Amino acid sequence: MSRWGTGALGRVVRSGVGRRRVQLVVIVVSTMMAVASAVVAGSLMVAVNAPFDRAFAQQNGAHLTAQFDPRKTSAAQLAATEQLDEVTASAGPYPTTTVEPIGEGGGHLPSLTVVGRAEPGGTVDKLELKSGRWAQKPGEIVLSSSFKGPMLTLGSTLKSSDAKDAVTLTVVGFALSASETADAWVTPAQAGTLAPKGQPATQQMLYRFEQADTSGQITAARKQIAAAVPSGALLGSQSYLDTKQAAEQGAAATVPFLMAFGVLGIVMSVIIVGSVVSGAVGTGLRRIGILKAIGFTPREVVRAYVAQALIPAGAGIALGVVLGNVLAVPLLANTEQAYGTVSLTVAWWVNLVVPAAALLVVGVAALVPALRAGRLRTVEAIAVGRAPRTGRGQWAHRAAGRLPLPRAVTYGLASPFAHPVRTFALLLAVVFGTVTATFAVGLTQSLNAVGSAADPEERAAVTAIAGGGRGGGPAGPGREPGTVGREQKPAGREQPAGREQQPAGQAPAPASADPAKVAAAIEAQSGTASYYGLYEEEVRVTGASGAVRATFYQGDTGSGSYEMISGRWFEGPGEAVVPTRFFERTGTSIGDTVRVTLGKDTQTLRIVGEVFDTSDDGMHLRADMATFAAAKPQMFQIDVESGVDAVEYAEQLAAKIAPLGGHAVAQEPAEAEAMIILLDAMAVLLTLMLVSVASLGVLNSVVLDTRERVHDLGVCKALGMSPRQTVSLVLASVAGIGVIGGLVGVPAGFALHGYVLPVMGDSAGTNLPPSVLEVYDAVQLSLLGLAGIAIAMLGAMLPAGWAARTRTATALRTE
Repeated sequence: MSRWGTGALGRVVRSGVGRRRVQLVVIVVSTMMAVASAVVAGSLMVAVNAPFDRAFAQQNGAHLTAQFDPRKTSAAQLAATEQLDEVTASAGPYPTTTVEPIGEGGGHLPSLTVVGRAEPGGTVDKLELKSGRWAQKPGEIVLSSSFKGPMLTLGSTLKSSDAKDAVTLTVVGFALSASETADAWVTPAQAGTLAPKGQPATQQMLYRFEQADTSGQITAARKQIAAAVPSGALLGSQSYLDTKQAAEQGAAATVPFLMAFGVLGIVMSVIIVGSVVSGAVGTGLRRIGILKAIGFTPREVVRAYVAQALIPAGAGIALGVVLGNVLAVPLLANTEQAYGTVSLTVAWWVNLVVPAAALLVVGVAALVPALRAGRLRTVEAIAVGRAPRTGRGQWAHRAAGRLPLPRAVTYGLASPFAHPVRTFALLLAVVFGTVTATFAVGLTQSLNAVGSAADPEERAAVTAIAGGGRGGGPAGPGREPGTVGREQKPAGREQPAGREQQPAGQAPAPASADPAKVAAAIEAQSGTASYYGLYEEEVRVTGASGAVRATFYQGDTGSGSYEMISGRWFEGPGEAVVPTRFFERTGTSIGDTVRVTLGKDTQTLRIVGEVFDTSDDGMHLRADMATFAAAKPQMFQIDVESGVDAVEYAEQLAAKIAPLGGHAVAQEPAEAEAMIILLDAMAVLLTLMLVSVASLGVLNSVVLDTRERVHDLGVCKALGMSPRQTVSLVLASVAGIGVIGGLVGVPAGFALHGYVLPVMGDSAGTNLPPSVLEVYDAVQLSLLGLAGIAIAMLGAMLPAGWAARTRTATALRTE
């Protein structure tokens, strides 16, 4: 009798588990859902916790990517740098060049840093091939996975330039480099042929260092490498720390969101599991007394009831781990795509820690009431088990009886006061379920508002290209037209080393088409509703280190203006708007002036507004094009009149401006960003799981209450209470709790949203506009207030139906 599985104690455990079928199901399902939600949330928190570090470690990423002049150093000299004291591993030299590709439609694509590598592996920067295969012969190219999209897929072709003898390259694969050592890869022989005539391909070396935790250590190692090669041989380099900072900035924004759901899930699990197990033990007091009467010791009673809770909970935990892993797979796949990281799986320790913690919670929740039962005297246990304590909640029955409601309803409304502890646990479950629903609704609306506020250029129906400058080409690969000269790279990341960049502040190259003639053609085109011109270039801003990206606007910018956080959009020359981070890095504020230099022209601009914009790491200035005489439109964003087909409009406009050297394309509706889709999916999934757990807690409590009152229900039925009235009685017993839960949960969810969203924005380096923060309205909050009632009613429906179907004679015989 000393073990759970055999003897009298084992029979007691098995009998207790088998005879409480409803509670068995509730314990199994509630623990399953709680564990599954914890596995999903835990896996996603692990996935977004330093995704760059994991990808970098798995790929043995390069701490430093360096470019060398092959005319000043040899391959043998470069290979010898691996013997330097600070260098632990190196790879290369790889031939490297920059191309200005032309897409299948004839449009210019952003410049690409192309590296010649025979295979994706190596001692440093072991690339992960995300799809397709590696380039094996001339005419094949592998692109960075960040370029994959509707415009560039496997099998797509592009030309290396707009020259007549340009090389045609077929996309055969997409690969990921955590170090961002290149935009594309070809065979080593192909890289040499892509280099401009008279300019041999530079040589790329990838290094790993013994000490590389700080920029100072990277700089010291770089100086050692520069000293080991001939003077002037080192052309440029890129530290992995810059790439890491940009990558982790995006991941940081999701941590507050996941922590909020994680805390809600943990609290909900403790409440529900504790309530379920405590109720199961509490309703077995009479049986406990009988066991003591036939010779069971207090220790054996405690062990028996803890085991009765742990067995179904263990089954639920095992199922929850499996379910959590299944549900986490698609979300981790979306996370992998959103962060551009290596393949993600559920961390092995999550599958160990979560079930262990769940077993501990269940064990503690069962142990506390079991110890209380073990200390009861035999006669007291039997007496308490046979007849509930009288007097509890009588005042509630008297007060409810004065209400002008049917007697069945008032009886139900007063019932919860007979078990205040159980009712409080039930109320907490409903409150947290309502908090989760309210927070999730607001979060998804805010995320969708973020998606709508970002990249307003994509709202235009048609884009006309005039050319010129660095931003002269049409939309970059993997995205729809609409972002002037913007690299199709994960947001905020720096350009790979070796990219030939036009020095900041220099005047752009002449336009390939006269912007005035293109604008005149747009004006004359039938179906034009409105349009505005864009010019983008790097400028110098006094007080800001390094180059600052600037976009200048011409014409009606109403549809192209960014969401304002504070202040207003610029209204004419001499005014500018900037993002949050610009203020932080320059120490300025709205109303201050800054000196901006484009080429040789320097102007003083007054900052009139703070815009919601995270591009270029928040260092992006937007102003009127008339501010600088050298600024001419590179691109026009066009809105067409209602009923006008954008594709047909673009074809007609393209035919008119093609002889001028311009181009026009219709923009497809912008797809939602991968990160927003991911967060929406996580919010919906976790909300459904946690609300389901809350409803199961209600179900368990109502089952316990109904079974305790089954004899009273039999008396009521004998006096004429109909099945419909019985259902009303049971539902009324949770209605008041649902109302209170809604009244408490909605404000709490509203407050949680108001706290988490600014923290998410701060993690991403920006304040948030009112359109993102103020997403609730009075009607919506009123409807969300019904969530508490809905959760309570949903959980009470099954036991209400069971009570209504119970025969009067059966109920009267039940004690």
